[in-house]
Amino acid sequence: MVFCYKNGQIIDNISIFDRAFQYGDGCFTTARIHQNVIELDYLHRQRLQQSAERLFLTVDFSLLDKMLKQLTQKFDVLNGTLKIVISRGEGQRGYLMPDHPADLYVFYYPQNTQNFQPELIQSGVLTQKIGLTMPKLVGLKSLNRLEQVMLKKEAHEKGWLEALVVDIQDQIVEGVSSNCFIQINNTWITPELRYNGVHGVMRAEILQRMQRHKISCEQRIVDFNEIPHIQSLFFCNALSPMKIVHTLNTRALEIQPCVELFENLQLQLFKSHAEYSCKNQ
Repeated sequence: MVFCYKNGQIIDNISIFDRAFQYGDGCFTTARIHQNVIELDYLHRQRLQQSAERLFLTVDFSLLDKMLKQLTQKFDVLNGTLKIVISRGEGQRGYLMPDHPADLYVFYYPQNTQNFQPELIQSGVLTQKIGLTMPKLVGLKSLNRLEQVMLKKEAHEKGWLEALVVDIQDQIVEGVSSNCFIQINNTWITPELRYNGVHGVMRAEILQRMQRHKISCEQRIVDFNEIPHIQSLFFCNALSPMKIVHTLNTRALEIQPCVELFENLQLQLFKSHAEYSCKNQ
């Protein structure tokens, strides 16, 4: 079941002339909400605002608070997933941007939520490679996710919940729908995402927590030929802070470094870092 609001009004259909449908013209973020608290709220809002600026989208973000308040009035307690979408709105045929404010959508998917726990998964390296992104678009979570659609098909066919993705330069980028942290020579590394990839909110939060706990983590290019040297690996996104890979392409990896990091960073807890309650709006 899903509920959708557009600019403060509940809707059950979207115009076929919406540029989100026509061109993937917009951006989005997906957040977990638990007991009316949007976890990592400030990072999600920062992502949307930065994306809107870079895509020349004029957005009235006060509508977001209005729709969240409407949801709490309808459900009282919100638990589940929020997908917040910004579309350039309806336009005439052609690529030229229309000159009007963007539309703001909030999709709410109710479901039971609990404190985060690490997950153990099998994984591998996908054969399909992603390209390089226009510099202005690097890091953005745009509505055009065709690369991820193609990658997910391959991962699903191989029975992997998540998988490592490399680009045409043979550099590790991320997972299909997650960022990744890799341990090589007892040092944590996360790909720097200079030419492609999504600058994920959970990745940003983990990096901040590692810095506060004085745990070293390099942000650098990770070449394909370093994959055999990976000791530990985990994936992260806003809905799951740690999917620990116990087997990568049939090779067993070390689990304990990930478990210890999870405990040291207290990745089961996010309320203290996301003091936003829909009921306060």
